[in-house]
Amino acid sequence: MKTLIEAFPQNILDAAKIAEGKTYNKPANEIRNILICGLGGSGIGAKIVANWIQDEIKIPVLISNEYALPTFVNKNTLVIGSSYSGNTEETMMSMHEAHEVGSHIIGICSGGSLAEFCKSNNYDYVLVPGGNPPRSALAFSVVQLLDILSKLGLIAKTSLEQMVNSVNLLNSENDHIHNVAKELADFLYGKVGICYSETKYEGVIVRARQQFNENSKYLGWQHTIPEMNHNELVGWSGGDARFAPVFFCTGDLHPRNQKRLEITMAHIESKCGKIFKLNAKGTNFVERSIYLINVVDWASYYLCNLNGADIIDIQIIDYLKGEMAKFNG
Repeated sequence: MKTLIEAFPQNILDAAKIAEGKTYNKPANEIRNILICGLGGSGIGAKIVANWIQDEIKIPVLISNEYALPTFVNKNTLVIGSSYSGNTEETMMSMHEAHEVGSHIIGICSGGSLAEFCKSNNYDYVLVPGGNPPRSALAFSVVQLLDILSKLGLIAKTSLEQMVNSVNLLNSENDHIHNVAKELADFLYGKVGICYSETKYEGVIVRARQQFNENSKYLGWQHTIPEMNHNELVGWSGGDARFAPVFFCTGDLHPRNQKRLEITMAHIESKCGKIFKLNAKGTNFVERSIYLINVVDWASYYLCNLNGADIIDIQIIDYLKGEMAKFNG
């Protein structure tokens, strides 16, 4: 996993090379909405991309982490299936349902059933390098999603270009990233971690929670401002030193959310004694997101070491998949 995390900047460049050589068929019908189907490490890229493009794209973008499609999906829907293995059962059931209603379908995978499904039905798909844990392949899914949407004329190439440029930021800040990641791991060790950000960075903090779950074998949760100001903030009446709140400070919040953040941090610090401010670096939304993602990836590695855990092990997920394969429901 250390090698895979180290490869993240190069993965971005490799994914961009794959994208350069891809073309996509023009949809037969007007695209009026987009549904991206994916779960876990394969699906989180969709949430991050949806956050990045929300102020640009003119049609709704939704994420599905389920077996069944929403009833609005039809021939005017672009359905993108993102499954690293190509065999995610929830995603594959969604793809078959999208096929039945005539949606425009594109697949992102390393092979498997999704590649065969797209090939046999003459749908576009893009292959990414396989064989690694899906959570380590984030760059490949994010870059391909941005490339698909830009080549279909739904967004500009700006976000994709910014993601490629973020490699320079990661390389130049490498030593600092490791130092911050170690500090963050030390802060979280032995406590219950909570990640907070503004809503537009929700994909980033969901990714953070997932990385701590899988890499560090560590439980915690995440929430966003302003929504948490309307519920969870009251829950901090029972907060104490068991909890380790991490605030993702990005410098680009809505002014009223910035004020909310300041009030929230002060209140929570008074309850648990200490908070961690994870300050983003970068000149734009995409760069700041990529920087934070890389810091957390390394923090999850260092926290795993502190916990004495096996960073690769996902035995319970493999067991669950095996039991589900026996179930005919």
